[in-house]
Amino acid sequence: MKRIVFATNNQHKLDEIREILGSKFEVLSLNDIGCHEDIPEDHDTLEENALQKAQYIVDHYHVSCFADDTGLEVDALGGEPGVHSARYAEGTDHDSEANMQKLLLKLGNNNNRQARFRTVIALILKTDDDCQVHCFEGIVEGRIAREKKGREGFGYDPIFVPDGYDESFAQLGMDIKNHISHRARAVAKLAEFLSKDHELCSLS
Repeated sequence: MKRIVFATNNQHKLDEIREILGSKFEVLSLNDIGCHEDIPEDHDTLEENALQKAQYIVDHYHVSCFADDTGLEVDALGGEPGVHSARYAEGTDHDSEANMQKLLLKLGNNNNRQARFRTVIALILKTDDDCQVHCFEGIVEGRIAREKKGREGFGYDPIFVPDGYDESFAQLGMDIKNHISHRARAVAKLAEFLSKDHELCSLS
């Protein structure tokens, strides 16, 4: 089984990624490699943030790694919250309830509810002589519900209804979400790439 480091300690993300990648890969978290630092992600785009996180692990732990960054982009809000999705509500960090409340308040009664989730995965493969950088993107279009519905998932899942469905990600459940989500689409591209016998990290 191939082993690959995912630059996160977010258990929701880990569970989702492990479910999508299946038994072909052993996905190691930051805790698994002894990384407990607060990795910076202070750029203006999802791509730059994902690369920053992956590069940090490669530089400090000398292993191949992938990292992701995800943003919810709402048309009526000019693409907000975008790269600031996890910290949208002032003074918070990954406070899903506060983030959703702020989004719903700003959107108000606007009938334009069109939105999309976008995930970018940055993979850095470290070899003895070089590092190879690859990026994979996944997008799912949808709309913002007028109120929260459902208990599964995390983040903005209770207020995001993907195109082709009448229920939110939090109502649809992880089985369906893991087949159609932005992250699922990006991870599918990652898995296809990794299946081509690329050399991965060797951890002691």
